[in-house]
Amino acid sequence: MPTVGLFNIEGNKVGELSLNEKVFNVEVNAAVLHQVVVAQLANKRQGTQSAKTRAEVRGGGIKPWRQKGTGRARQGSIRSPQWAGGGIVFAPKPRSYRVSLPKSMRRVAMKSALTSKVLENEMIVLESLELDAPKTKTIVAMLNAFEAKKALIVTAESNANVYKSGRNIEGVQVMPVNNINVYDLLKYEKLIITKDAVSKLEEVYA
Repeated sequence: MPTVGLFNIEGNKVGELSLNEKVFNVEVNAAVLHQVVVAQLANKRQGTQSAKTRAEVRGGGIKPWRQKGTGRARQGSIRSPQWAGGGIVFAPKPRSYRVSLPKSMRRVAMKSALTSKVLENEMIVLESLELDAPKTKTIVAMLNAFEAKKALIVTAESNANVYKSGRNIEGVQVMPVNNINVYDLLKYEKLIITKDAVSKLEEVYA
């Protein structure tokens, strides 16, 4: 059973925490991780890009010059793709880029991402993370204590004070555990998570 250190907000170790091996000690499946990240990024796309084809561009009804005798290349319309202001070849149209993945695949990817954080010593578990009021200085001091420049801070519940304290810090993302995703786990160097949030992950994925 894997164990990690349990820390307070000042960066001092206060104990050890045993992790569920079904969640934090599985075989890391790089192929599934890749598929899930690609799908997640694809699902973020709006798919609203649009351009006009030569059939939709305004104008160009008359032949610009006669077919023969001018010495110039033959042209049928000033709205052909090779003309400035002409239509776009294979113009993009609004479409959905959404990719659906099986729930089992998403679970494997999440477990693989969490396991990789434990194996690479990039997961820091906090005994608790409670702030009386938004205080960016407190979060900055905590990040400095753990030498974390790019960090994903995960709490058990939505915490307005923690969110407001960390939202303006470059390279830092704060979210409740129910919003955790594979892309953000891999994107940020350190995972700083509360003990209660770890328990919730184990309840869902064990």
